[in-house]
Amino acid sequence: MSGAARTPSPLSRRAGDGRESAPVRQVHLGLGGFFRAHQAWYTEHCPDRDEWGIAAFTGRSRDLADTLTGQDSLYTLVTRSPSEDRFEVVSSLSACYRGSDQETFRARLASAQVRLLTLTITEAGYRREATGLASVPDRLVAALAARRAADAGPITLVPCDNLPGNGGVLARVIAELAGEIDPALADWIEESVSFVDTVVDRITPRLDPADLALVAAATGRADRAPVVTEPFSEWVLRGSFPAGRPAWDHAGARFTDSIEPFEQRKLWLLNGGHSLLAYAGSLRGHRTVADAVADETCLGWLDEWWQEAAAHLELPDTEIADYRAALLDRFGNHRIRHQLAQIAADGSQKLPVRVVPVVLAERALGRSSVGGLRVIAGWLCHLRGAGVPISDPRAAELTELVRGPLGSAASRLLRWLDPALGDDAVVVSTVTELAAGLST
Repeated sequence: MSGAARTPSPLSRRAGDGRESAPVRQVHLGLGGFFRAHQAWYTEHCPDRDEWGIAAFTGRSRDLADTLTGQDSLYTLVTRSPSEDRFEVVSSLSACYRGSDQETFRARLASAQVRLLTLTITEAGYRREATGLASVPDRLVAALAARRAADAGPITLVPCDNLPGNGGVLARVIAELAGEIDPALADWIEESVSFVDTVVDRITPRLDPADLALVAAATGRADRAPVVTEPFSEWVLRGSFPAGRPAWDHAGARFTDSIEPFEQRKLWLLNGGHSLLAYAGSLRGHRTVADAVADETCLGWLDEWWQEAAAHLELPDTEIADYRAALLDRFGNHRIRHQLAQIAADGSQKLPVRVVPVVLAERALGRSSVGGLRVIAGWLCHLRGAGVPISDPRAAELTELVRGPLGSAASRLLRWLDPALGDDAVVVSTVTELAAGLST
């Protein structure tokens, strides 16, 4: 019928919608939007992509693996600039599994064809006592034991979460656990497993249901698991790949011998800035990063925090200035609806690495660190029930900790973050005053 709307066809055929699946040579744990916009995207854009298929396992989500399997592991990546959307089908996933399928996970890691494992398990996933993802280190050790038993050769583990020295953190957790289970396994891991440190960056907001209709209308394909992301992307890596790797550097990844300055730049300026807006900005009624950064008061707070953090970065001033300018462009992209509630989650894991190091460095120089302490004050108000809802693995402990008079609550929370902060009368009084101002 003339003028009738076209019914989108399902995104499910590699022959027509994507490219043929590549042999599985890498495994990923944590099949979420960020991974699909970042590590999977880098592999998709490598010149040797047809040699490096990915078998991906979910972390928290149970249904995503089933959805993607129904689409032959294909999905649409929507790159959203301030003026337009660009659509591409990513074909780098060759298979998707539920995270509960531990037998297949061990079998994949035991295959000599598999050369590396990437992970996006959130900061909490590296703590053996954490809830939700507490079994991740155990699963990794069990899979590495299977690889050793199969004599499958060396492998590289590439964590991609916002932790300083994330490769070293993962290596220590794995070595400790393996040593408790089997000292011979621990020796094999030391000899045969390489752990790579990384810095990753690409804003990937939660999917809006309207994006499903947008993708269908723009592409003619009904995709039940698209990903929306921003144009900017960064991946910095340090470490060795004894069994090889995709040519990620040809897709824009950066390999370096000194990763700490890049870690700090990203954690303090981008992630710390996000936390400031999530806690203090939401108290001013804002819901997204773009809304908050459009507020002159929030923008002033952000500049104050960035000034403090930048003073402790070992990078050229021009590079820091360029990075800050790029962040303002990214934060101000109203078409990327990065929810403050999403950023505010898991503050107990984030603030100790995003904010506390700068505050301690500022106090060591005798400066007040108002910018950094405002982030903590906003978090204090958040834990006391103001702003966006609380979502934190230690919520019960922390909400109890901050009950009662504001000054006492501030002192206890600061001591929880770092005893030196709780013992600092200037810090306690500043946080108390800032929190009182934010909550009025």
